[in-house]
Amino acid sequence: MKKIYHLANCGTCQKILKEVQAEKKGVVLQDIKTEPITAEQLDEMKKLAGSYEALFSRKAMKYRSMGLHEKELTEKDYRKLILDEYTFLKRPVAVVNGSIFIGNTKAVVESLKQAL
Repeated sequence: MKKIYHLANCGTCQKILKEVQAEKKGVVLQDIKTEPITAEQLDEMKKLAGSYEALFSRKAMKYRSMGLHEKELTEKDYRKLILDEYTFLKRPVAVVNGSIFIGNTKAVVESLKQAL
């Protein structure tokens, strides 16, 4: 399976999708704003990533506005926050043949290119 969870209106996500040639390589794209991730999808990502925290974005604007930076969050909290608010998922997240690629660092994008 080749799937990328992204935001259609995110310039960084679009740049990465173009760079890895996702559409040409038969990757299923899921815009998490119009098609929210399910609990099952998130749990599957967690299995591959090792934790919900690894999938959680502290750069989301709501992170500070909700005062989350002042709280000690648990794995249960991370899971609930990601399911409740799509902006808390670190993007993009790609699942390719049992491997997961999280975020937009150069190293992650390079690894994703190799996997595709």
